[in-house]
Amino acid sequence: MSFPEQKDALQTNGLVHPISDGREDVNANLENVQLVDTSKILGQQEELTVVVLESRANAKGLQEEDALLENGSQSAESDDTEQGPGAGIPLKETSFSIGLQVLFPFLLAGFGTVAAGMVLDIVQHWDVFKEVTEVFILVPALLGLKGNLEMTLASRLSTAANIGQMDTAKEQWTMITGNMALIQVQATVVGFLASIAAVVFGWIPDGHFSMSHAVLLCASSVATAFIASLVLGIIMVGVIIGSRKIGINPDNVATPIAASLGDLLTLALLSGISWGLYEELKSNVYVNPLVCAFFVALLPFWIIVAKRNPATQEVLYSGWEPVIIAMAISSAGGLILDKTVSDPNFAGMAVFTPVINGVGGNLVAVQASRISTYLHMQGMPEEGAEAPPCKCRNPCSTFFSPDVNSRSTRVLFLLVVPGHLVFLYTISSMQGGHTTLTLVFIVFYMTAALLQVLILLYISDWMVHWMWARGMNPDNFSIPYLTALGDLLGTGLLALSFHILWLIGDRDSDVGD
Repeated sequence: MSFPEQKDALQTNGLVHPISDGREDVNANLENVQLVDTSKILGQQEELTVVVLESRANAKGLQEEDALLENGSQSAESDDTEQGPGAGIPLKETSFSIGLQVLFPFLLAGFGTVAAGMVLDIVQHWDVFKEVTEVFILVPALLGLKGNLEMTLASRLSTAANIGQMDTAKEQWTMITGNMALIQVQATVVGFLASIAAVVFGWIPDGHFSMSHAVLLCASSVATAFIASLVLGIIMVGVIIGSRKIGINPDNVATPIAASLGDLLTLALLSGISWGLYEELKSNVYVNPLVCAFFVALLPFWIIVAKRNPATQEVLYSGWEPVIIAMAISSAGGLILDKTVSDPNFAGMAVFTPVINGVGGNLVAVQASRISTYLHMQGMPEEGAEAPPCKCRNPCSTFFSPDVNSRSTRVLFLLVVPGHLVFLYTISSMQGGHTTLTLVFIVFYMTAALLQVLILLYISDWMVHWMWARGMNPDNFSIPYLTALGDLLGTGLLALSFHILWLIGDRDSDVGD
């Protein structure tokens, strides 16, 4: 808005006040006001007119625009460049630039999930997985922590970096320490609750309860969640700071990298820790309770550190609902995995489960993080001008509109088929799994994967805007729900595909044994 337009607009709202003798007050508040010489306009003695600045949201948007335009990853203006509706912020990312930035981390994340699938295919034959089958229920819940915690952390820090809240060393240290402490608190609590859910889901169908197995699940879950979150959190901080320094949008790379390392690291830790504690259970029954007590005893320290940061203090009190509900949703997917993989006819499903869940979760996390950053550039959630939607968003606006968010939706969806083909070929080349990659199998698998991602991308568009319109920060709330839904949809659709394949005669269940 030009200066004369500012003055005219503010005069109509009664926000222009002439002051003749208030020079000292004006000088004391130069950072909050703008001075205008109106002597020629009034034709009288020189007066100073104080013009109230525009609303904080618009001022903040201009600062955020400058921070965004400094990002070297954004391409120059082209015919493919569009401006978001009502935002007033030119997001100069083309479909090509989005795809280029997302492709490498997406492939890296995919190969990480392939490696995780190979690990799960191997460890499903270990004694601890055979004797304590509830460990399978922990797999989606703990792998989902990358969506509950690490991807949420990456989204929060990416938004903070993009809008200029991590430009100085002091700001970086404050954001990093507060967020790291927060995810340690959440990891410990969610890991403990995931073990309880695994015990309950395992006990209800069979009617059998073992205290020693329950303590083993608790110790394995808490230790895995804590160590994985600590390592991945440190990596995420490095990725986001490094991305800003080399001119890459952290929203495009942080969440896939978190997923690529998260699946493999978490599954490897769960397998190793549960195996070690299972062996210790035979001779030293007190080891498992001590492991639980140790990590729980660290909670007060992490809580104190997290409370010192105002941003993380808010999440510490209000951010439990999404991670706990997401854990419960992922545990339901784990129950499906447990009952399916326990049947020898469907043992081949183990290697593909982390892949289909990881790819879907990675893509939807990138989209949710991008939409959230886009909305943050308009102000704070409670200050958003967008009215709460009274009905579901139109799918056409999600996938086919010309704005930048719809463009990124199309790019991410188009990555599904070539990405999964590469990952399936990798699994086949490594002779993983127990199922031959026939044309019929690939068709059913791709149908499940496309349907999963299609549903997730549509839900993410609706969910992020719905949360924003109600004053909720999507960075803290949306990704846990979306990745958990991805786990449930992916596991359910994959299990359904395997059952249909078995019924129609595609039964090569001994391949790769």
